[in-house]
Parts: sequence; structure tokens; C-alpha cells
Amino acid sequence: QVQFVESGGGLVPPGGSLRLSCEVSRIVFRWSAMGWYRQAPGKQRELVAGITSGGTTNYADSVKGRFTISRDNAKKMVFLQMNSLKPEDAAVYYCNTNPSVDSWGQGTQVIVSS
Repeated sequence: QVQFVESGGGLVPPGGSLRLSCEVSRIVFRWSAMGWYRQAPGKQRELVAGITSGGTTNYADSVKGRFTISRDNAKKMVFLQMNSLKPEDAAVYYCNTNPSVDSWGQGTQVIVSS
């Protein structure tokens, strides 16, 4: 079963930056489209950024221009650079394939607060 291990979350003030990382195993990573998802308390999990196997990216309107997704096929990792963070970005962030499979990691929590 595919496995995802997310890291890099933390507490940052509004306007701050974080870089999330995700290690992926048990899939043919280089052929897989990947995504970063987030789930805030009381809300459904949503896709915020995706990247195809060829490197084409797409973003939710709420993060466009502030977040950047990237991947390292050799290391089987996917990253999310988050800049100009807002309080509404606070959530648990997960990586998964895109579309997602029913196997989620523990996520990494992002808190945006002064």
C-alpha cells in the first residue's frame, strides 16, 4: 500500500513562510501525479496544489501566487513552498496522489498566528 510521510509544518506568523515535504513509497512515483491537500477543523479536505508526472502544476484559487508545488523524482518526494501565509491557511496538510488514493499519512499541521 502506498505510504506518505509529511513533515515541515509548524507555527508561523501571518505573512510567514513554510516548506512542507512528503516522502512517498510503494508506488511508481515518477509516473504518478501528486497533490497537496489540507483539512481545516470542521471543513472537508481540499486539494490545494497538484503536479503531474511531467511537472505541470495547478493550484486552488485561494493559494495561487503564494504556494509552489514541486517534486524530486529521484528522491520520491514532493514539496510545497508556502509564502505569505494567512490565518485561513491553517490546517493539517497531507500529500497524496492526484486524484487521491484511500491511504493517507499523518499529515503535518500548519498554524498561522501572531
